Amino acid sequence: MTQKTMSSLQRVLTSLSHKEPDRVPFFLLTTMHGAKELGISIEQYFSQARNVVEGQLRMREKYRHDCYYSFFYAPIEVEAWGGEVLFYDDGPPNSGAPIIRNAENIKHLTPPKIEETPCLLKVLEATRLLKNEVGDDAPIIGVAMSPYSLPVMQMGFDNYIELMLDQPDLFAQLMKVNEAFCIAWSNAQLEAGATAICYFDPVSSTTITPREMYLKTGFNVARQTLAQIKGPTATHMASGRCLPIVEDLANTGTAIIGVSVLEDLAELKSACRGKLTVLGNLNGIEMRRWTLEQAESKVKDAIARAGSGGGFILSDNHGEIPWQVSDEILMAISEAVHKWGKYPLTWLEDHG
Repeated sequence: MTQKTMSSLQRVLTSLSHKEPDRVPFFLLTTMHGAKELGISIEQYFSQARNVVEGQLRMREKYRHDCYYSFFYAPIEVEAWGGEVLFYDDGPPNSGAPIIRNAENIKHLTPPKIEETPCLLKVLEATRLLKNEVGDDAPIIGVAMSPYSLPVMQMGFDNYIELMLDQPDLFAQLMKVNEAFCIAWSNAQLEAGATAICYFDPVSSTTITPREMYLKTGFNVARQTLAQIKGPTATHMASGRCLPIVEDLANTGTAIIGVSVLEDLAELKSACRGKLTVLGNLNGIEMRRWTLEQAESKVKDAIARAGSGGGFILSDNHGEIPWQVSDEILMAISEAVHKWGKYPLTWLEDHG
């Protein structure tokens, strides 16, 4: 029997409770595509909160997906600490020169005050405006970089790994400062109207950090940080693998895990059943070259592998859909979810 149509928020909450809603919820985590909708450059788009709000409103109406995404760009957090942001015409903004030029700088590092930081205030304004526009119809997803992953942008990957391995005292100090910022930044977004915080933590993925090391570092950081965030969280591995640490991730207190296309979705769903909701795992890089038929096939296959029993939100595997993915493919993904994602998934009996 077909279920009564739910709001996006109801649909997501039902899936989070590991029950089947009316349809598989899906998040199109589009950021830069809002600039296309408004016909302006990426840099201009992110210069005003109202642009981002308008872009998010238009994209949800167009693609009929289940969230708003108040995320601007990853290096906004480094910008808040005084770092440079490099804008591009056809890709996401990137961070410039590291703000931590040598490890000794960490001793004098203090987190930015959110209420005095223009780039962060823009995000909070966008969040408030979205909340005023949409109320509780669909979740508004805020973003915070993990204290454990942020140093890749703060000081560069190589220097950070060396710090972690060779200077444990300074590593601990950096985590302390970053934790304070992450908690304050997350809670400010929740207070502004975000429904949940996506805690981006790719360095904790087993693609980068072996489980033994993760348990001594990123795991403890996540557990301490998430416990002080005053709302639900989703941990996103931004394309990194997580299957070996599913139990550990559940023990950090997070509710959702953003998973990699490099791992088997059915195996991930089985490992997460009853503990974590799986978010993923369409390949955003390959998506740029999909045909309409491939888009439908990929969506159908993901739903077949992970849709049964709830606990699944279809999305891309990285947390940001590339600029080069066409509107036609995004529309094909949407149409496929609406076609194949209706519960009960009776067609699965015939799925090869």
